[in-house]
Amino acid sequence: MCGIVAYTGARDAQPLLLEALGRLEYRGYDSSGVALLNGGLHIRKKSGRIAELAKLLRAQPAPGHTGISHTR
Repeated sequence: MCGIVAYTGARDAQPLLLEALGRLEYRGYDSSGVALLNGGLHIRKKSGRIAELAKLLRAQPAPGHTGISHTR
């Protein structure tokens, strides 16, 4: 089963989307990703658990106040 979460608002979207994905995670996901708008589209995706995406986002933040995230 997949999970999809979106956010638009005044706050930085990346941490909110990552937290929401963490709440959806239970077991068996093989990849996750985020796409955020900020003068362009910033896409980050990673195989493995959501913790792997979190590591990538620490190294390569995806800025923006509007975004969507998914697990697969």
